Amino acid sequence: MTRTQVEADAAVATRREWVGLGVLALPTLLLSIDVSVLFLALPQLSAAIDADATQQLWILDIYSFLLAGLLVTMGNLGDRIGRRRLLLIGGSMFAAASVLAAFSTTPEMLIAARALLGIAGATLAPSTMALIRNMFHDPRQMGIAIGVWFSCFMGGMLVGPLIGGALLEHFWWGSVFLIGVPVMGLLLVLGPIFLPEYRAADPGRIDLVSVALSLAAILPVVWGLKDLARNGLQVAPAVAIIIGISIGVLFVRRQSRIGDPLLDLGLFRNRVFGTALGTMLVAGIIMSGFSLLIALYLQSVLGLSPLVAGLWLIPQSIAMIIGFQVPPLLAKWLSAPTIVALGFGLGAIGFALVTQTGLVDGPVLIIGGFVLACFGLSFPMSLLTALMLGAAPPEKAGSAAAVNETANEFGIAIGIAVIGSLANLVYRVQLAATLPLSVPDDSGRDALDGITSAATAAGGLPAEAAGALLDAARAAFTAGVGVAAGIGSAVFVTLAVLTAILLRTGGATTERSTTEPSASTIEQPRPTGESA
Repeated sequence: MTRTQVEADAAVATRREWVGLGVLALPTLLLSIDVSVLFLALPQLSAAIDADATQQLWILDIYSFLLAGLLVTMGNLGDRIGRRRLLLIGGSMFAAASVLAAFSTTPEMLIAARALLGIAGATLAPSTMALIRNMFHDPRQMGIAIGVWFSCFMGGMLVGPLIGGALLEHFWWGSVFLIGVPVMGLLLVLGPIFLPEYRAADPGRIDLVSVALSLAAILPVVWGLKDLARNGLQVAPAVAIIIGISIGVLFVRRQSRIGDPLLDLGLFRNRVFGTALGTMLVAGIIMSGFSLLIALYLQSVLGLSPLVAGLWLIPQSIAMIIGFQVPPLLAKWLSAPTIVALGFGLGAIGFALVTQTGLVDGPVLIIGGFVLACFGLSFPMSLLTALMLGAAPPEKAGSAAAVNETANEFGIAIGIAVIGSLANLVYRVQLAATLPLSVPDDSGRDALDGITSAATAAGGLPAEAAGALLDAARAAFTAGVGVAAGIGSAVFVTLAVLTAILLRTGGATTERSTTEPSASTIEQPRPTGESA
C-alpha cells in the first residue's frame, strides 16, 4: 500500500466519528429549540413573575447580546484549553443556568439566568463546529457533517414550537427551560466517549485586554442594531454603533501588534475564507430581514393568526433541511464554486417570484418563492461553511468557527434593521401617496409608522374609512415586500457571479486539505471515568 493510499484511508471518518457527530447534534438542537420556545413562553412567564415591557426585552435580548459578544473569545479559548473540554464545561453551565431560569421568581433572576445561558451558548457553537473540522478530514465527509449540523439547527427551530407548545399546555412556563437538562446530561456522558480532544500545541496566553475590547466593540453594535430595528432611527443606538465600531478598530489594531492575538487576522488573508465569510454575511442580511417581512405579511396583510402563520413558515425550514444534504451529492459531478453559484441562482429565482406577490395571491406565491430561496441558500450555507473551516489551519478551527458564528449574529441584526427599514420606507412613501381622503390627518400620520400602526389607527375609524385605510396600507406594505425581494434577487445574482469567480481563482477544491492536525495535538476519546 502506498503512502498516499495510507493517508487517504486515514482521512476517511470511521463509525466513531459519525456517532460523535450525533453527540454534537445534541447541543446544536438545544440551542435552536431554546431560542424558539422562549417566544411562546414569554406571555406566561411575564405574568407569573410580573415582568414589565423593558424587562421582557432584556429577557429576550441578553442571551443574544452575550452570545454574540463572547463567541470570538470562546472560540479562541477552545483552541487553547481543548474544544471538547470547553464544550463539556459549556454544557454543564447551560444545564445549571436552565434550572435557574426555570425556577426564577423575579425578572432580575430570569435575566441573570438568561445571561448565563448566553455565556454558555457562546461555548457550544464554535466548539461543535471546530470538532467537526477535527473529526472529518475528507472534504466530502466534512461537507456531509456540516450539512447534518445545519439540519439539526433548523430541525430544532422546527420542532421547538411544537415541544414548547405541548409543555406550556400541560406544565408551567419554566418547563420549557428544563428541556436543556437531559440533553446536556447526555452530552456530558457521551462526549468523553465519542468525541476526541483537540488543542493547539503552543496556544500562548489569552490577552484579557483583547477580550474586553471585543466585548466593548460587539455589544454596543448589536444593541444599537436591535434598537434601530425596533424603534427606527434614534440618537442613542446610532451613537452606540459608532462607539462599537471605533472600539472595534482599536481591537483590530491590537490584534495586529500582539504576539498571541485573540483573533488571528491572518485568517482573512485566505481568499477562500474571506470570500466564504463575506458571502455568508451578506446572504444572512438578506434572509433574516426578509424572514421578518414574511411574518408581518402573513399576519398584517393576509390577516392570518399567529398559529396559522407559523404553520405556513414550516415549509421553508423543511426546504433548508433537505437542501443541506444536496451539496455533498452534487459534489460528485460539480465543483464547489458551481454548486454555490447554483444555490444562489435558485435563491434569486425564488425572490423574483416573491416580487410578483399581490393582494389576491394569498400566501401561496410568497411562501413558494421564499421556500425556493431558502432551498437555494442552503447549498452555499453548508458548502461555504465547510470550505471556510477547511481553509483555516486546524489549530485555528475554533477561532474560524467563532468568526463564522459572530458574522451570523451580525447578519441577523443588520438584516432586520436594514431590510426592515427599507421596506418600511417604501411603505411610507406609497401610503403617503395613496392615503384615502376619508382618513383623518392624525390617523393617517399614525398609519405611516407601519402596517401594525395602520391596523390600530383603523380601529378608531368608521367602517368605510377603516377599510379604505387598511386596503391602502396593505398595498403599500406589499409594495415594500416586493422591493425588498427584488433587491434580494439582485444581490443573490451578484453573489452567484462573485463566488463562481473568487472561489475558483482562490483555490476552492474538493481535494483533501494539506493542513491536517498533528498526532501530538489530538487525544482520543477517553472513558467517562477519566477527566475531560
